Amino acid sequence: MKPFVNEAYHDFTKPAVAAKQRAAVDAVRATFGKEYPNIINGRRVKTDKKTISSNPAAPKETIGVFQKSGIEHAEQAMKAAQKAFESWKNVDPKKRAAVLFKAANIIRRRRLEINAWMISEVGKNYLEADADTCEAIDFLDFYGREMLRLAGPQPIVPQPGEKNELLYIPMGVGVVIPPWNFPFAILAGMSSAAIVAGNTVVLKPSSDSPMMGWLFQEIMTEAGLPPGVLNFLVASGAEAGDYLVAHPKTRFISFTGSMQVGLHVNELAAKTQPGQIWIKRVVAEMGGKDAIIVDADTDIDTAVHGVVAAAFGFQGQKCSACSRAIVDAKVYDEFVAKLKIAVDEIKIGDPKDDARMGPVVSPRAEKTILEYIEIGKKEGKLICGGSKVAGAAGYFIQPTVFVNVKPNARLMQEEIFGPVLAVCKAKDFDHALEIANNTIYGLTGAVYTRSAKKLARARQEFHCGNLYLNRKCTGAMVGGHPFGGFNMSGTDSKAGGHDYLLLFLQAKSVATKIS
Repeated sequence: MKPFVNEAYHDFTKPAVAAKQRAAVDAVRATFGKEYPNIINGRRVKTDKKTISSNPAAPKETIGVFQKSGIEHAEQAMKAAQKAFESWKNVDPKKRAAVLFKAANIIRRRRLEINAWMISEVGKNYLEADADTCEAIDFLDFYGREMLRLAGPQPIVPQPGEKNELLYIPMGVGVVIPPWNFPFAILAGMSSAAIVAGNTVVLKPSSDSPMMGWLFQEIMTEAGLPPGVLNFLVASGAEAGDYLVAHPKTRFISFTGSMQVGLHVNELAAKTQPGQIWIKRVVAEMGGKDAIIVDADTDIDTAVHGVVAAAFGFQGQKCSACSRAIVDAKVYDEFVAKLKIAVDEIKIGDPKDDARMGPVVSPRAEKTILEYIEIGKKEGKLICGGSKVAGAAGYFIQPTVFVNVKPNARLMQEEIFGPVLAVCKAKDFDHALEIANNTIYGLTGAVYTRSAKKLARARQEFHCGNLYLNRKCTGAMVGGHPFGGFNMSGTDSKAGGHDYLLLFLQAKSVATKIS
């Protein structure tokens, strides 16, 4: 098998490439408003209550009508997954990996279509959507290869008179709860890792992006996944979600989302239920309050470009987004002046037209972000943005920058998940590192400096799961940047890394006496 290589992005600066993507957007727009069932044990199931997926750039447009499941349907999905596990766990790992490889090829074929749904459902521009779809392909290819590696002989210390083996076996039924911000890549990665390891799953997509879950189950079915291995359940988190997390037959929960929900999932999973015979495993990737340090000894233009890209890419709705710029006092004024120019140049518009910056995902998100902007007006000096885009039908918020924000301000401590950047002045590099580490999170971070000594210090002292030196803090690549954070950013699960599949497996030692 060829070595793993990341999928290359399309170049949408080429008019012909952009035109093909726009044609795909127009094609999916022509199918807006259809109803999509849950898929439980391969059967199409509808519920009385519905979930409406809307276009955040034009909320009156219905992307699709999905189901809203309760406890009854969650139990059906759990039973289907339990039954399917009894056979799926015994399928040759090579055959399980082959399903992932086939699914990756289907996604390659449907790539522009998948991008188009993502552009429509969550408001990504063309490149952000394409990067998301490429990451899904990468996860499938990478995890398929990883399962083949783990299914082979494992290194173990020989013992006299024995044949010793270490085998990795599946765990059981998992509940997969992905986010809306990387609605295809993370969903595909979480689900495929569990499945290729021999587990079965109940997939509960975000209510803000159910179409991406529908597309994934459709692709996996086409790739040959048996009924019941992947059960697609659009459901209320407070009702069906909690029921599945607490269920005594749930073996593991794979969650990506906010700290508040992640801690709730962890607490609920930790409580042993009647009939439960194991300790549930929780794999959680939660929030961040990610910082970029700008040292006095760096190229300011390069640093500004990196901060702006990391802070306002996909409207700042990435757990890895830069929401804090910590700038050495010696270059602070120059940095702020150039930052304002760069942010003021950002064009806002409809994602279907490939605007650089589109809407935030929902009215809930818009309300929360605008509330934080009002807090920011009391905590710092507003130099860019600061409000909803006037006259916009969708959830468009201006890229917003506050300067002269104190290290302990709420704007520097609390995750906002939107296009809001706080800029803080540091006395020196020691002070900058102190500020960077002064939150409950520890997901991503970056440092811009020419000093090899300072880079070495950052490598040692900047406490985050993914540290980037002289580049932006977003854009983790499968295989190259295993992704997961410290502290309240999660369990440091390192998605896209060589350790990740072990989270969905159990190690079994077998010793056979031979003499």
